[in-house]
Amino acid sequence: MSGPTGAAAVFPAHLDRWAAETPDRVWLRDRKGDDVGEWTWARARDEIHAVAAALERRYGSGVGMAILSRNRAHWVLADQAIIASGNVAIPIFTTLPAATARYVLEFSGTRVLFLGEAENWQAVRAIVPAEVAIVGLPGVEIAAPHLRWDELAAEGAGARPVYACRPTDLVSLVFTSGTTGVPKGVMQTHESMLIPVARFTRAFGIRERPRFLSYLPLSHIAERQLVAGASLATCGDLTFNEALPTLVRDLQATRPSFFFGPPRVWEQLQQIVVGHFGSPAAADAALAADAAGTCARVAGLLGLDDCDYCLTAAAPTPPALIEWLERFGIRLYEGFGQTEAMGLTACTAAARRVGSIGKPMPDVACRISAEGELLVKTAGLSPGYYRMPEKTAELYRDGWLHTGDKARVDADGFIFLTGRVKDYFKTIQGKFVAPVPIESVFAACEHAEQVCLLGRGYSKTVMVCVLSARGRERAREEIAAALRAEVARINGGVEKHARIGAVILAAEPWTIENEILTPTLKIRREHVEARFGAIAERLARQAAEQGTILIEWAEAG
Repeated sequence: MSGPTGAAAVFPAHLDRWAAETPDRVWLRDRKGDDVGEWTWARARDEIHAVAAALERRYGSGVGMAILSRNRAHWVLADQAIIASGNVAIPIFTTLPAATARYVLEFSGTRVLFLGEAENWQAVRAIVPAEVAIVGLPGVEIAAPHLRWDELAAEGAGARPVYACRPTDLVSLVFTSGTTGVPKGVMQTHESMLIPVARFTRAFGIRERPRFLSYLPLSHIAERQLVAGASLATCGDLTFNEALPTLVRDLQATRPSFFFGPPRVWEQLQQIVVGHFGSPAAADAALAADAAGTCARVAGLLGLDDCDYCLTAAAPTPPALIEWLERFGIRLYEGFGQTEAMGLTACTAAARRVGSIGKPMPDVACRISAEGELLVKTAGLSPGYYRMPEKTAELYRDGWLHTGDKARVDADGFIFLTGRVKDYFKTIQGKFVAPVPIESVFAACEHAEQVCLLGRGYSKTVMVCVLSARGRERAREEIAAALRAEVARINGGVEKHARIGAVILAAEPWTIENEILTPTLKIRREHVEARFGAIAERLARQAAEQGTILIEWAEAG
């Protein structure tokens, strides 16, 4: 099993290498309006070493240190300073509710909190334990006793930490987004962070010294490895998106060599393309009139005209969306990884099948258990869950990591996910239903934007749906007729016990703020069930009794 070995298997080794070989090359770019702050490799190394030395003097090593900030250069600088000093970085989402933040800080024994721009700070500040020291990152004002980043940098100026990092050192606790139960602290080492980076940068065919744009939360393992970690390992340029409303502007300015987005982001980019042309029909007409010119226009609009690899992952991506974007020259590749195990499978230019997460990357062994669960074995896996030995024992069995995902493998070796093991539910007939394949088909409907299939103990399954912008423009009667026809078509291809009896149309989009989406944009099924379950169960019963497909609008509130 290959991957970084020896000194190269620790983060400071990469930093020192690029600072020595390309000291004046810009690594980090922080944009705020027309102002762009830049850190060369040499400047970043000196600042990281100085803060790391100060942290070591004040707190020693092995201490939990949290980071609460939106993506900025100082997020990465703080992360690397914590790691270089032999301490443990604990990312906290800026959308995390206060109660969850309290759990993370207390459970991890956090002693230092690096605070930058964070929309949830007013809620979180009340629950920060009194013994936690706050370090203010540049650009924020904090109405509480605190140290400043610049003070630590001045305190350690010209020094570097004494601590010698080892590949197996614990460098981070990445707490899962908690779609069920309390968040689990996934332990990460230098090896479990850097070996996957080496694996996927080779598999994706990413060029030397690539360009990256960081816009998804760095608190999520994917952004931290696929973007920040990859930039450090490849001597890449890393630009930070100012804010989501400026994403297209920053994409155009960066022209990333690699771009990762979950399905929701690709849906939003699709809407931007449609809006640019005025309507789906106008976009189709432009493509028919000048395919090459239109594809170039779209790639330039999205800043993806020099991109080596566009990855979609984190949740199932509707094949219809992938195919639509490909018509306009944006080729998406599906892949798979999770907090506990990154860089596992992916489609590549040489082997791609829409709807599949691809084939195992080099040195990754995959198999399907008797229960249909995807199991993996490779280097660079998480050691397990912090202070949860029983959960770690469930994760690793007989030397294989249990992903929790149901999967199948086709005759050509492509792997297809069919849902989470815990997402399967039984209807009133006592038969299992896998919701993801049905949701994927329904999501291809032009009227649907977000979908979730319910049915645990119901007479029929019920689809809960948020309408697309196009769907919201049409009359209710017209939408109802279209959805009934779509459901009838889907029902013709699924087993009787899995057939959809009703569709509930949600009054508002599902977001992080209304807690139906996790901070990584995954749907919290239990929250959908809690909000719509009573209506769904009633409709399922009525649909079974009446033998008809029912449509109901769930009013706001």
